[in-house]
Amino acid sequence: MSMPIESMLLAVSLNFLVFSVSFDDMIGQSFASLVPTMAAVESAIGLAIFVITFRVRGTIVVESINCIQG
Repeated sequence: MSMPIESMLLAVSLNFLVFSVSFDDMIGQSFASLVPTMAAVESAIGLAIFVITFRVRGTIVVESINCIQG
């Protein structure tokens, strides 16, 4: 589920960069620098979910993750 979000963020970043160059403005480039930050946050959250699942269940099996409710 994080791959489509990552693709959308990269597309928005590319648009910011292109419009920044065409309008000769630095604001688009500063917004484009936030995209890698968001990608790092997204990866950290995903890794934290896997670590917590491993600590609680002792294994990371996809079939056992399906029964998580809450």
